Amino acid sequence: MTLLFLQAVDTAHKLLDTANHAGQPGPIPDQELRFGDLLIKGGWVMVPIGILAVLGLVIFFERYFTIRKASKNESNLMIQVRSSIMTGNLESAIAICRNSNTPLGRMLQKGLLRIGRPIKDIEGAIENVGKLEVSKLEKNIGILGIVAGIAPMFGFLGTIAGVIKIFYDISKTDNISMGVISGGLYVKMVTSAAGLFVGIIAYVGYHILNMMVDKIILRLETDAIEFIDLLEEPSK
Repeated sequence: MTLLFLQAVDTAHKLLDTANHAGQPGPIPDQELRFGDLLIKGGWVMVPIGILAVLGLVIFFERYFTIRKASKNESNLMIQVRSSIMTGNLESAIAICRNSNTPLGRMLQKGLLRIGRPIKDIEGAIENVGKLEVSKLEKNIGILGIVAGIAPMFGFLGTIAGVIKIFYDISKTDNISMGVISGGLYVKMVTSAAGLFVGIIAYVGYHILNMMVDKIILRLETDAIEFIDLLEEPSK
């Protein structure tokens, strides 16, 4: 009888242990936060920031390849033009400049077409063409500068929207807990980070393009001076 009682008690303990283990919550699985989900948590402010990011990238790469093409070494062009002028073959020099299809070629072509006029007129014509070529190279670079200034402002706007959401959620639930304020914090932090990131990239790209244009301007001015000196050589 005693043996049966002990077996019953042992069986009861085993059942109780099994129930306790079944009632305990299992480990919470790690939830990986994806980049796309993180952007979505930024709310509607991420839409204009994304548009600015795409616009900035398109302008940067379009201008970068255009300016890079215009910045190729034109020393061979100057050698050919000098050779044609020294032999008195102006038509050949004009054709060489026309076929080069570069800013320097168009500047020299305008100067060659003005040969026979006073040097001041030739210098003025070359300078005017140079200004037009530089304006073509600088096209839309200013928009990249605007993107660099506006993107962080949209990030700040998202910060304000996130704070407003936090207070609104607290006023509705009358509960200051991390679960209540987390939605507003997501909006605040994600939009701020995205706006600053886009602004920094646009700012760097803006100055890179400006430095490339300045380098081309310096070389065009140097080549223009060399061309004017070349025209004045016979009269020395």
